[in-house]
Amino acid sequence: MEFRRLGRSGLSVSEISYGNWITHGSQVEEEQAHACVRAALDAGITTFDTADAYANTRAESVLGRALEGQRRESLEIFTKVFWPTGPGGPNDRGLGRKHIIESANASLKRLQTDYVDLYQAHRFDESVPLEETFLAFADLVRAGKVLYIGVSEWKADQIRRGAELARELKVPLISNQPQYSMLWRVIEAEVVPASEREGISQIVWSPVAQGVLTGKYLPGQPVPPGSRATDESGKTFIKRLLRDEVLEKVQQLRPIADDLGLSMAQLAVTWVLQNQNVASAIIGATRPEQVTDNVKATGVRLDADVLARIDKALDGVVETDPTLGG
Repeated sequence: MEFRRLGRSGLSVSEISYGNWITHGSQVEEEQAHACVRAALDAGITTFDTADAYANTRAESVLGRALEGQRRESLEIFTKVFWPTGPGGPNDRGLGRKHIIESANASLKRLQTDYVDLYQAHRFDESVPLEETFLAFADLVRAGKVLYIGVSEWKADQIRRGAELARELKVPLISNQPQYSMLWRVIEAEVVPASEREGISQIVWSPVAQGVLTGKYLPGQPVPPGSRATDESGKTFIKRLLRDEVLEKVQQLRPIADDLGLSMAQLAVTWVLQNQNVASAIIGATRPEQVTDNVKATGVRLDADVLARIDKALDGVVETDPTLGG
């Protein structure tokens, strides 16, 4: 496993991180979830990403139990706050001070840790003054419950505003977590340049486009049973990618992967890591073998000719519109 610094900070993270959105607490049984985490640890992954909203807090609890007994200092544990949790009361969501502080304390209990390495604003909250949000984050940092601050799916202007406040409050804002893949490149035009100027890295989710870039979804064929496309939480995100036009283009990536001796999933993960503003690519898994396969993407470098072949294969189905982020 190779490692990269997260933003303009001293925190190193594994190039490939393990995330448990959709899977833990919902799509897979706990024993299988633990097996996937063990596979990640065995493969050298040290960075684990979750959120309080995943499976309405259950995913954090599963991850906490799966990591029990591991040396805490050898791990980077990330979680997030914003989406509704609990019974859905008026303060059970958003980036107000009450929700942030209470959510952080609850996440620490579920994760069985005294601190998280990175606490992320899961979305931007237009209804709360940004100063209130960042002051709450700053207090968590000063209390030692959070080491670094990040955001997720923030647009370029939002990142710039957050970075300015973070500097004023002297807290380390070091990352953004956006969707990014060969098919979904909306961060490249505005978010990446803004992040580079502010010393912020990307921790990207869905590098295999919800499984579409593995090639397992075939044009004109029903989706495989038990796949992401059949999951209630995941199918909304994948629906737009299941058009035959997209699936036909994806199949053109297979000979490129074969020429490189990579699986299509490895090619997809490797591709996002070519962007130097990407510190880590988050993979998810329902089976340990998927983890073992995906981690082989670490350290692989693609030359310009390969990148050009990929662009040609996917021409016409790549989304680049920066207004679609967030």
